[in-house]
Amino acid sequence: MNDFDFFAGSWNVLNRRLVKPLTGSTEWEEFPGFSRASTHFSGGASFDEITFPTKQWAGLTLRLFNPDTGLWTIHWSSSARGVLDPPMVGSFSGGRGEFHGEDPFEGGTVPCRFLWTVDGPDACRWEQAYARDGETWETNWIMEFTRA
Repeated sequence: MNDFDFFAGSWNVLNRRLVKPLTGSTEWEEFPGFSRASTHFSGGASFDEITFPTKQWAGLTLRLFNPDTGLWTIHWSSSARGVLDPPMVGSFSGGRGEFHGEDPFEGGTVPCRFLWTVDGPDACRWEQAYARDGETWETNWIMEFTRA
């Protein structure tokens, strides 16, 4: 249940986001971010707030570990939309976390996958991917975190 303990603290974030997901586009935008994360419930909960200064919006994430299932739920909200998105559900194995759910997209939802990779105490990576067919994943957002 302490899978997200590595994330506690302050992080500089390099964001790369696909401009038009699921269109065949290869145009990416890059922008900075800054995140502050904390753990709660003896490691069974993780919270962070991230700001994107060039985008004029922020986001927050609440992660909760369910000891009965051994799974995490990840809940995201942004100041740009002001709603809580459907949760992503998954787990870690060997420093890699994989989480699945549905993400809002073009007035509906699309299958979504998050991948977390821990690269030591001072670096980690988050990736988001969509798959219209639920099988062919297209990465559309990458965050490279380095300890601030």
